Amino acid sequence: MFSTVELYLQQLINGLISGSFYALVALGYSMVYGIIKLLNFAHGDIYMAGAFICFAVFGALSVVVGGPVSLVLALLAAMIFCALLGFLVQRVAYKPLFDAPRLSLLITAVGVSLVINNTVMIQTNSRFLFFTSGLDNTSGIKFGENITVTYIQIVLVLITAALMIGLTLFISKTMWGKAMRAISLDKDTCRLMGINVNKVIGLTFMIGSALAAVAGSMACVYYSNVHFFMGYIIGLKAFTAAVIGGIGSLPGAMLGGLLLGLLEAVGTQRLGSEWKDVFAFGILIVMLIFRPNGLLGKTEIERM
Repeated sequence: MFSTVELYLQQLINGLISGSFYALVALGYSMVYGIIKLLNFAHGDIYMAGAFICFAVFGALSVVVGGPVSLVLALLAAMIFCALLGFLVQRVAYKPLFDAPRLSLLITAVGVSLVINNTVMIQTNSRFLFFTSGLDNTSGIKFGENITVTYIQIVLVLITAALMIGLTLFISKTMWGKAMRAISLDKDTCRLMGINVNKVIGLTFMIGSALAAVAGSMACVYYSNVHFFMGYIIGLKAFTAAVIGGIGSLPGAMLGGLLLGLLEAVGTQRLGSEWKDVFAFGILIVMLIFRPNGLLGKTEIERM
């Protein structure tokens, strides 16, 4: 039997894993919003597409290569595919509307989400697809008699941490990252100074989409199933995480994702799993009422 302490410890571990998924997807939300002030509601569907590409490539390679190598190759394939998909969506659907009212971009984002979602739904006949990764889901580090942190969970958290640190260094240290920060402040002035704004925006979409693909691939391996609707809820949860941390703030997206996962886990333990989504979106409502700029967000003054 699990003691109360062990139950909460297990829920905290589960919350850290789900929070890692939320954080990676929330980073894409915050990157795109920070640079062009767009809430890209198609981002959750790109996460879903990454999971399906990982599923398909791993299934094809497991017969030939097998083992962790096929998973790594499947992850890379998902990242490349989703990066190209994000760039294509930006170029075809969003770029013609950069100077249009924000509402037009928002409606277009919802339309793109429906297109991706329904395309996958048709291709899979709305079925859940299951698979076995072949990895050991039981071995790990034991805490006490009943709590085990599996090696897969440790790897997932380490991958998430490495990507977050790498993205932070990229944004703060490289010329591309400095260009992204400059465009987020004043896009027109950046054009006058010779910065290729469209190229930088395209790169932002590609990086955000690749991060979503990593989250989708990790979810595919961890839960051993994929379905066309899996991007909807996590897209909303990632948006909630971005709002908690401060939409447009990359450290805020990281913090918000991990915090939401942990709060969900604790709330689920006390209220029951059926209240999981209610609890998460209740946090979103409370944040929008009492701290709409988020924990690390900054108040912006928009000049007309």
